[in-house]
Amino acid sequence: MLTNYIRWNPSPEIFTIPGIDWPVRWYGLMWALSFILSHYILSKVYKLENRKQEDLDNLTLYVMLGSIIGARLGHCLFYDFKYYITHPLDILKIYEGGLASHGGAIGILLAIWLYVRKTKENIWWLLDRIVIVVPLAGMLIRIGNLMNSEIIGKPTTLPFAFIFESVDNIPRHPSQLYEAIYAGLLFILFIYLWKNKRMDFAHGFMFGLFCVLLFTFRFFIEFLKENQEAFENQLPLNMGQILSIPFIVIGIYLIIKRRKYETN
Repeated sequence: MLTNYIRWNPSPEIFTIPGIDWPVRWYGLMWALSFILSHYILSKVYKLENRKQEDLDNLTLYVMLGSIIGARLGHCLFYDFKYYITHPLDILKIYEGGLASHGGAIGILLAIWLYVRKTKENIWWLLDRIVIVVPLAGMLIRIGNLMNSEIIGKPTTLPFAFIFESVDNIPRHPSQLYEAIYAGLLFILFIYLWKNKRMDFAHGFMFGLFCVLLFTFRFFIEFLKENQEAFENQLPLNMGQILSIPFIVIGIYLIIKRRKYETN
């Protein structure tokens, strides 16, 4: 019976700021928390590794811009290109929603590349530190998706299925929750690796491991999720799976090449 399932219909809005009629949304809050907590954790990392706080502040600005711009452009290019190529100004309407995690990942990598070009920082050292907090950010953003009742799963009869009442009356996989839990476990793992194993591997190994663990899971979890756009129904793999494959390949390469600590 439907009453055995979890009926889910929270408001995406937390409250509205009086006087300006501006709603504060769960999704925006989760994005903000992801930046705040990531910066806080990395400040501890930088302090313990005798790095300048000023460098982290500059890096945070690059990553914030890269992730938001990349996520927005990723959605526009990967999921609705035909619309945005004829309505380019609508790309700026980020407040209407439409952010892609793969685009965010690409945006972060490009931002770090630009940062490294300017600062001459070791890009592999930097990527190994960034992946400590990326899973935490991913967990928070997926919680935001859950509060928005978006990126829903396929129908299921599992007892912990969610009925997203704003979508339909069908019990579905809470795929946002699956991804949030997995991301939380990755965060714990990479905190452990940084604290206890970072001297055992060459720079870049942790980044490679992260790519394999995150995007392999992302590849398979897509089988439990509804496609985000209609055109994906005609593809053998959906867009999320297609975009995950290059990250997995790069990750495997880095694990093989950088599995041992380099003294030079």
